Amino acid sequence: MSYDTNNIFARILRGEIPCTKVYEDDHVLAFNDINPQAPVHILVIPKGAYVSWTDFAAGASDAEMAALTRAAGRVAEAAGLAEGGYRVLCNTGADGGQEVDHLHLHVIGGRPLGRMLPRA
Repeated sequence: MSYDTNNIFARILRGEIPCTKVYEDDHVLAFNDINPQAPVHILVIPKGAYVSWTDFAAGASDAEMAALTRAAGRVAEAAGLAEGGYRVLCNTGADGGQEVDHLHLHVIGGRPLGRMLPRA
């Protein structure tokens, strides 16, 4: 799949659509989700044009990979989630539930989240 430069996250990165920014560095932008699924729901996106986790793993630099990983932890800590716990989720592709074709991590917490899947 090719990258759509008009997806909502690309437009946010260009400043065409506002967001409530919670973290930014040279490689990453993190902002509050406009449709939160928990009391804290922050999206962490790379600034590069990556469609999915697979695309990112294949093409991102070591600096981009480190920045994305660190950003997820930093935003969780800043949001007060580190002590009680939180979830970092990345949906990839249609079967994985990805809704925007720009790689993004969901940092979710602020209440007990329960199991993601039933035990087998």
